[in-house]
Amino acid sequence: KGVMLAHSWDEGKVNPKGYLMSEKLDGMRAIWHDGSLWSRAGNIIVAPAFFLAALPKGFKLDGELFLGRGRFSDVMSVAAAIARTKPLGEMCGTSSSTRPPPRAALTERLAAARAALGEGAGAVVQVHPQVVCEGVEHVYKELDRILALDPPAEGLMLAASNKPHRGGRCNDILKVKKFHTQDAKVAGHKPGKGKHVGRLGALECRLRSGQRFDVGSGFSDADRDAYQANYPIGTIVEFRYFEITDAGVPRFPTFVRVRPDVDPSEFPA
Repeated sequence: KGVMLAHSWDEGKVNPKGYLMSEKLDGMRAIWHDGSLWSRAGNIIVAPAFFLAALPKGFKLDGELFLGRGRFSDVMSVAAAIARTKPLGEMCGTSSSTRPPPRAALTERLAAARAALGEGAGAVVQVHPQVVCEGVEHVYKELDRILALDPPAEGLMLAASNKPHRGGRCNDILKVKKFHTQDAKVAGHKPGKGKHVGRLGALECRLRSGQRFDVGSGFSDADRDAYQANYPIGTIVEFRYFEITDAGVPRFPTFVRVRPDVDPSEFPA
């Protein structure tokens, strides 16, 4: 509750100059509060004692459990396997910002996080590097650079440096990608045709707004064969798209991944 959520950056509406810019990490959102790690959906994330001991007491942190670029599914697998042999803290670091006094600006919160963490926490938790954005050209230059990495980064984040923390989705934090992405709830399954007869044709999905649409691309043959196990009704999926049409429907939606870290209650029943 109270987690900040990003809008997508719209070049025509938001001048990014002066925003803090950083790589968008392909990880699992994690909140450190009251001596526990919490998921964005409000579930406890169990971690070993040494991992939790490195996090500052009486201090809130908001960040990502991150294994590396392109390894989101690995993070989710480790988080789901907490009773098995690989503890979460041996593999993941948290890239964080924080909230000291109420209404503190982001730059103050980052400075407070660095001071609270100290040098000994580096193996477990780090404050994510930020640079001051010089403008639109700087955004695209940095985006091209990180997308050319191997493996490529997911995108960029822009954060208003002088704004306090506030919960919910707002323009104080913005995500920048080559394609737009959103989450949707699976509402049904459409049977396949032609070569996909007997398997999944498309997922019937709903946006947070309630808008219905179909996602029919981005699936492997194995995904389509096991669709009932992989994408049961109520599953939250992330999809990529080109734009939103005048009718409010995503254009050219393509399946990206399942999002078990997103709370289904954010979507209409």
